[in-house]
Amino acid sequence: MASPLEQFVNNVRTSSAAGHFRDVLELIVKSDEVLQRNKAHLNTVLETLDIQQHSLGVLAVLVAKYSNPQGANEVDKTNMYSKIHEFITNCNGEQVRLEPDLYAELCHQLTDHLIEIKQPIRGIEILKKAIKKIQLFDSQLTSVHADLCQLCLLSKCMKPALEFLDTDITGIGSELGGNNDSKHFLLYYYYGGMIYTAMKNYDRALYFFEVVVTVPALVVSHIMLEAYKKYILISLILHGKMLTMPKYTSQVVCRFLKPLSVAYHELSTSEHAAVKHRETFVRDKNMGLVNQVLNSMYKKNIQRLTKTFLTLSLSDVASRVQLTGPAQAESYILNMIEEGEIYAMINQKDGMVVFLDSPEKYASPETLCVLEQQMAACTKLHQYIQEMDEQIQVNPQYVKKSAGSHDEDMPATSQNSKTTYSM
Repeated sequence: MASPLEQFVNNVRTSSAAGHFRDVLELIVKSDEVLQRNKAHLNTVLETLDIQQHSLGVLAVLVAKYSNPQGANEVDKTNMYSKIHEFITNCNGEQVRLEPDLYAELCHQLTDHLIEIKQPIRGIEILKKAIKKIQLFDSQLTSVHADLCQLCLLSKCMKPALEFLDTDITGIGSELGGNNDSKHFLLYYYYGGMIYTAMKNYDRALYFFEVVVTVPALVVSHIMLEAYKKYILISLILHGKMLTMPKYTSQVVCRFLKPLSVAYHELSTSEHAAVKHRETFVRDKNMGLVNQVLNSMYKKNIQRLTKTFLTLSLSDVASRVQLTGPAQAESYILNMIEEGEIYAMINQKDGMVVFLDSPEKYASPETLCVLEQQMAACTKLHQYIQEMDEQIQVNPQYVKKSAGSHDEDMPATSQNSKTTYSM
């Protein structure tokens, strides 16, 4: 009589050959305990199954093999990367898309392993393949996105993640639909915001942190708290003030996040908070951003001077902007002129600054190109909104609720009319 493990292998091969992949899914759920009990024999099972033909079976075996790595299983960790790399490269996409939770779990295991051995850069390309294999369309978010962003951050190799981060999300993978995996949704936007911050794309970073903070929630997570702190800092860098949170922000944000971020709120009103709460900023590993906030505040104060004065001495600039002296004021002004943030000339002889009007006439080919790109982006967004609206209109749940609301609002003048409008 065949052992339970042999029965598992035989049933996977038989059902896969017949194309009954739903049966394989049911078999995987029932056989989890069998696979966990027989970890010592799973290498033999992998040799028996074909990655392309029996992708679901191989996936279940790999997840069981590398879960809870204790004791003898540590030996298998040495070839874990090669085994998972081979599977993701050669597996059948149609099959693994039937079990996205298990597929994502395998990617999480690989990510954790590479972080543990301090080789995150090795996982970047394979996770890019993993995402593309499971995605139904390019703008679909999967929980593997968060793993990719985490590895890019740890390896300080940001650009590979931009291919996915620059694509606006219009759909969410089924494995992200439940409460158990909302963590990976939040982490994707949190890590994405950190990557954009490192790339100094502050507009996009602010949007990503805002998504984390404004996600509907009944309780506050640590991810939301850290994103909220960075949201404040990026707001100060970009706009010189803390932006008002959107109206749809959950009440828990105001109730819990603000009291936990007192130092950051004080920084938005006083530059002296950077010194007062230095220990807090260092502990949160945000001191680098705080320094950028201070630099941004000095620059914005100098920009305000250009709207009030035509000429000003370097000493006056330093005094009005609260810099240490004329030399620091000159350094800031020269840097801002080079970056195109202000238009001015410095007379070295008498130490005077002459503020000039912008020479830009907005009639260059470059300006036209930017305008065309922005119009194309608006057109594309309009198309997305139309498509999403059409999908909502035919969604059975929406139709049912709309019909129910219509019935409740409809006045009933008689028993007959009430019967007429019921559905």
